[in-house]
Amino acid sequence: MRPAELPQESPPASPSHAVRQFARLALPYWNSRRRWRIGGMTLLFLLLTIAQVALVMWTSYWNRAFFDALEARSLDVLLHQILTFALILALTMAVTAWHMHVKRWLQLDWRRWLTANLVDQWMTRSHHYRLQFIKGEHDNPDQRIAEDIRIATEAAISLVHSLTYSLLVGWGFIAILAEVSGSAPIPGSELKVPGYMVILAFAYAGGGAAIGYRLGRPLVRATNRLQSLEANLRFSLARARENAEAIALTHGERMERRSAVQLFGDVAHGWNRQTLAYLGIVSFSTAYGNLMPIFPILVAAPQFIAGVLTLGGLMQSAQAFERLASALSWPIDKLGEIAMWRTSAGRVVNLHEDMLRLDVIDGASETARVRIGHSTRPELQLRGLTLVTPGGEPLLRKLDLRVRRGERILIVGDAHVTLALFKAVAGLWPWGHGEICLPDGQEMAFLPQRPFLPTDALRAVLCYPHPPEHYATTELHRALECAGIDWLAPRLDETDDWNHVLPLRAQQRLSTARLFLQRPAWVFLEDTTDAFDPAGEAHIMEMMHHEMPDMSLLSVMRHNGLEHFFHRRIELHRGGSADGTADGTEEASPAAHSAELGR
Repeated sequence: MRPAELPQESPPASPSHAVRQFARLALPYWNSRRRWRIGGMTLLFLLLTIAQVALVMWTSYWNRAFFDALEARSLDVLLHQILTFALILALTMAVTAWHMHVKRWLQLDWRRWLTANLVDQWMTRSHHYRLQFIKGEHDNPDQRIAEDIRIATEAAISLVHSLTYSLLVGWGFIAILAEVSGSAPIPGSELKVPGYMVILAFAYAGGGAAIGYRLGRPLVRATNRLQSLEANLRFSLARARENAEAIALTHGERMERRSAVQLFGDVAHGWNRQTLAYLGIVSFSTAYGNLMPIFPILVAAPQFIAGVLTLGGLMQSAQAFERLASALSWPIDKLGEIAMWRTSAGRVVNLHEDMLRLDVIDGASETARVRIGHSTRPELQLRGLTLVTPGGEPLLRKLDLRVRRGERILIVGDAHVTLALFKAVAGLWPWGHGEICLPDGQEMAFLPQRPFLPTDALRAVLCYPHPPEHYATTELHRALECAGIDWLAPRLDETDDWNHVLPLRAQQRLSTARLFLQRPAWVFLEDTTDAFDPAGEAHIMEMMHHEMPDMSLLSVMRHNGLEHFFHRRIELHRGGSADGTADGTEEASPAAHSAELGR
């Protein structure tokens, strides 16, 4: 596919779009393989929420009876109410503890399911690598998977619980407040307003919601911006940790400090913008919250003074008003949490959608991209292979190449072209057109210049990407010996950060040791031995020829003097085709071909 024809970056998603897409991505959790257990826990979660509401309503009636007992100065009734309160308290503690356990189980289990799905998608068809070549909102995918999924799942369940709780409480306390407060006369007339405190509660909460929403709108944008800036800072620091040796060798600490200070300055600026956004909403929320317990008492006080309400009725109406207004104020009270959830959910959705765009690219017209196929014949074929950069600049034009089983090819020339060819055969470079036909059923190994060495036991690092139990310890020792690093054999069961404790030469030797252990049929080397001295490179090539005589090898090398280990030499030029014996059908011996290369 020509880069100009790649799906373009989509415009920023609207909040409603992000919510719909997150629901489409995350809600199948409730219909997953474990849906019966998940459904049972969700039902239990709802029942416990209803129990919480029932206890709150019971407390309201107890509150009325308690203050009536105080007003009547009845000791017997007061003692009875104290025992009732002890029962309510014990049940509330039990229900709250059980509810918290179920809530946290659902939060963790949903997060585990969604994380597994996103990681699986991220690690499928090299999406984790290819994302960097397309535009979109997918920066710091590791943070989106580790942090934003956590926030999105935890906040979603918390918000659903609080909304359900508020709806049930609101519904229950409307009836209580209408019953207790009764009707109030309209001044200057004989008309009475039934349930007037219910109307006042709606007006109080509605006015607060409208003002709070307007004051809180800047908070959504500020929170989104701050989360992105925080992620950039974390990524920069992690990158510095991963490249500590290179930074130390080049004395780049000053630039790294400068970069960190600049990034933290951006964070500070985003923090200050969020602080300004918080000022209005916090000031209003403080006034709104402090007035809420007093306002209903002031409104109902005339009825109490007139003897229409008892002390218990006054306190119950005040509590019911506060509960109802709080339930109606849910959108404002949860504005910050909603903003954080929407931001994190949007970041997860953007990552998911950009990976789907990669699938669209993979499913595009066969003539619009490099096609990877398989053949039952024991050979590698490149047919009319043309490679371009992601920006559309030509790299290689119409390369036809056939490599038989056991053949060894040396590839030299322009570094950008050889690297693109290496990645294209590995399926990581779709830009261009033509076909790469791989031998079916034969294991292939690609060794990059800088090997990946996971932080694990050296035994597992050597066997990667296969489990260590697949190989005997004697096989591991032999592989290390062939690679010239048998001095690492006593450390097979040690766990360390091998990318940092081993020099690059030892890392590359460890990478080649994997070849001697796993013995793939086809090997592709991308300057895998460039840190070796000439004698070390020659030794490795001799060991490969001796230990794996039937191995097919395509090697990109910068050093001279190793041509005699290869059957053919291909030179690649930027924007052109290949020079050399790329299309030859005669298999020459290394010595004979060395003479030909020397002409």
